[in-house]
Amino acid sequence: MCEVMDSNEGEGVEKKDEEGDAELDLSSQGATKKVVPGIIYLGHIPPRFRPRHVRNLLSGYGEVGRIFLQPEERFIRKKKKKAGTNAKNFTEGWVEFRDKRVAKLVAASLHNTPMGVRKRSRFHHDLWNMKYLHRFKWTHLSERLAYERQVQQQRMRAEVSQAKRETNFYLQNVEKSKRFSKKDGRGEPEDKSWGFVQRRTEEEIQTSKGSQRLQQQLARAAEIQEKSQSSRSLLAKIFNAQQ
Repeated sequence: MCEVMDSNEGEGVEKKDEEGDAELDLSSQGATKKVVPGIIYLGHIPPRFRPRHVRNLLSGYGEVGRIFLQPEERFIRKKKKKAGTNAKNFTEGWVEFRDKRVAKLVAASLHNTPMGVRKRSRFHHDLWNMKYLHRFKWTHLSERLAYERQVQQQRMRAEVSQAKRETNFYLQNVEKSKRFSKKDGRGEPEDKSWGFVQRRTEEEIQTSKGSQRLQQQLARAAEIQEKSQSSRSLLAKIFNAQQ
């Protein structure tokens, strides 16, 4: 995130302190008045709305100092680029007025009113969504932006390390598969059977039982025939001996 300000917009803005949180001394008719800056939060930023538009629309109510508009997320811009639009839009913003009393008055009077005064204005149908931030200083915004940048960098580092781990894991698995394929090619061919035996059907069971019965009957018949032949040979020997 970075502060969005036009180079010409910063010219002519009186700043005694870079952070804007110090009190500004003004002398008027010999009397010294202390003027404290005030910050307004903008909750709605229309498309194609830029810091120069903020300055042009709000400078008529009081002296405007620094302006920051929060840009869209990167993935939203990438989607827009793929769709063919390269317009850079913003989501929220902060405006610093020289006098906090003017900032309070502007936030109270302009909230929920049209942005564009003229009907032909591009932002005539958009309404101001603003709020005065009590006891909020520009340093608070800078600290918040620095914190968000730090969080984003840590998130990016975590995503990069996660991608590296996934890539290394994938490469290790590829190497292992190559080694296993080489070992399988040198040895015996791999058995492609599924490792289970299909249960026999009822027809196959009956057929196997019938074949077993037939084999038993044939074995008995062969045994009977062998016994009969042995008995015949015995009788023949007996009768031949008597003669």
